[in-house]
Amino acid sequence: MERIIIQGGRRLEGRVSVSGSKNATLPLMAAALLADSPSVITNVPELRDIQTMADVLRSLGAAVSFSANTLTIDPAGFANTEAPYDIVRKMRASIYVMGPMLGRLHRAKVSLPGGCAIGPRPIDLHLKGFEALGARIQLEHGYVIANAESLRGADFNLLGASGSSVGATCNVLMAAVMAEGESVIHGAACEPDVVELIHFLSRMGASIEGAGTSTLRIAGGKALHGVEHRVIADRIEAGTFMTAAAITRSCIVIENAPLHHMEATTAKLAEIGVAIEPADGGVAVRGDTGNFRPTSITTGVYPGFATDMQAQFMALLATVPGTSIIRETIYVDRFMHAAELNRMGANIRVLSGVATVEGVERLSGAPVMASDLRASAALVIAGLAAEGTTIVNRIYHIDRGYEHIERKLRAVGAAIARVSDAEPEPQLPE
Repeated sequence: MERIIIQGGRRLEGRVSVSGSKNATLPLMAAALLADSPSVITNVPELRDIQTMADVLRSLGAAVSFSANTLTIDPAGFANTEAPYDIVRKMRASIYVMGPMLGRLHRAKVSLPGGCAIGPRPIDLHLKGFEALGARIQLEHGYVIANAESLRGADFNLLGASGSSVGATCNVLMAAVMAEGESVIHGAACEPDVVELIHFLSRMGASIEGAGTSTLRIAGGKALHGVEHRVIADRIEAGTFMTAAAITRSCIVIENAPLHHMEATTAKLAEIGVAIEPADGGVAVRGDTGNFRPTSITTGVYPGFATDMQAQFMALLATVPGTSIIRETIYVDRFMHAAELNRMGANIRVLSGVATVEGVERLSGAPVMASDLRASAALVIAGLAAEGTTIVNRIYHIDRGYEHIERKLRAVGAAIARVSDAEPEPQLPE
């Protein structure tokens, strides 16, 4: 096992570059199965989740190579109708292959997916969409089994109790482009990841109207071909670096930040007192303004405040004087990082999906345990600001979504290192 060790209390300075978006890449990888020729996807981050999805595609018969942030996916051998438990259990996004399997092979047997422990995330909306397109669904022995002699276009709604679903929208969309006739998806998610998938499918030859809106109209049944495509930058990684600058009261320049996808994040940072200014080749994030204020945050579907930024803002608000309120409406159990932040001296109370954060003068370093991907990032940035040494355990979570985070933070002045249990703790600069 590996862990990250941080000597906190250092100001950050310099430039950091944002990698390609993991959440955008994963559905593109699945969509490549729909083509009759290879696709090349560039600007792909080197992450555990990318490797897991590549393993899923290989298990289905596709050829996948990954080098220098470039994926090549050849679907010529795509013929296997079962995605096995041993691979799918590692990552919830593995369910994305179900749409292409139904669309091309007319059968899919996919293990119910795993992923971060942030509360129940059912796939009922995925299955609702597949059934609307004509698939027959069974649940047996931990697997979802779907069959359809042919898919047919349909008019249906994918809106769920917590709003729209990115995963369901992407998955059902990939099946709908292969269905005969027209499909209309109401209640579609509007996130940049969905828009990216629509652009990818459109370049492959699909006919889709309504990108960026809650209603998608698909003229299905068209032959699709492989394309070359560059993935958009990761708005969550960019937001994480912004909170790192804020919590350390530093100024760093972030390159490749997709600000047009981050309005909810940057608006809350400005409300707290962080200055975000244009800079040569990027955006300067100034956490050294000296006048931070508490705020209230409610997570929501895009363009609302992203649930994937909630943990990082909780860490930041733990250091902001006054009382801040965070309401989690997407995954109400996604507050396990609060207890670990409290181990570092934060004052956070959680009740019924609402966290009350009383800002403290300083955090103190401590051994902490990551519960999920974004909680890992929150604990790392808290460690950057804390007095003394912070040890973040179970960092395999962070490797699912951040490309070489310790290297990037070290490049802007953080005293941070990754070590295995067999190695002695490094001597970090004070």
